[in-house]
Amino acid sequence: MMSNLFSIFDPSTNIFNLSLNWLSTFIGIMFLPFPYWFLPNRHFIFWNFITNKLHNEFKMLLGINSFNGSTFIFISLFLFVLFNNFLGLFPYIFTSTSHLTMSLTISLTMWLSFMIFGWINNTQHMFIHLIPQGTPTILMPFMVMIETISNIIRPGTLAVRLTANMIAGHLLLTLLSNSYHNLTSYLLIILIFIQIMLLILESAVAVIQSYVISILSTLYSSEIN
Repeated sequence: MMSNLFSIFDPSTNIFNLSLNWLSTFIGIMFLPFPYWFLPNRHFIFWNFITNKLHNEFKMLLGINSFNGSTFIFISLFLFVLFNNFLGLFPYIFTSTSHLTMSLTISLTMWLSFMIFGWINNTQHMFIHLIPQGTPTILMPFMVMIETISNIIRPGTLAVRLTANMIAGHLLLTLLSNSYHNLTSYLLIILIFIQIMLLILESAVAVIQSYVISILSTLYSSEIN
């Protein structure tokens, strides 16, 4: 019996006060294809197709000044978030991306690395970004303040967007699953159908949110070059 609706997100499984639910983060490693085949299997071909598409898109967003192999950072981010979002839809598997502890750690680490690299290597270029082209002289101090604030809140918006979308879908599924008491057979069939449709929607949200966080991280990275 749940004492609190949000208790489904609590990492309560532990041994010797060590939380075990966070180990679900590494379950996605089992889904990676292993190159132990004489001929590529369909699983391997499928993941190669996805990573090649992502590589081409991220390469286009990063521009010609990007370093070779920089797209693999964002491909790894996409796959990592995708595995955690999707596995959280299975019963009794902890969704680590529904916690700000995980999502804020990812976004803040990447944002800090971008900022440190940009201000050390492209200082003048970073100052140019604070004042958009064509800004009147009298508005320049205000534009610097606005651009600085919008830059600082970027990791927070990335983390909250991912966490809020994961929590919202899981809460809706939980609320509907707890409302089956005293329902007639016809209403129960309708409820099951709605649950299936919501599960399909959540599967799409899991893919979309992992794509969104990787694309936005790519765009933020492209601004420092």
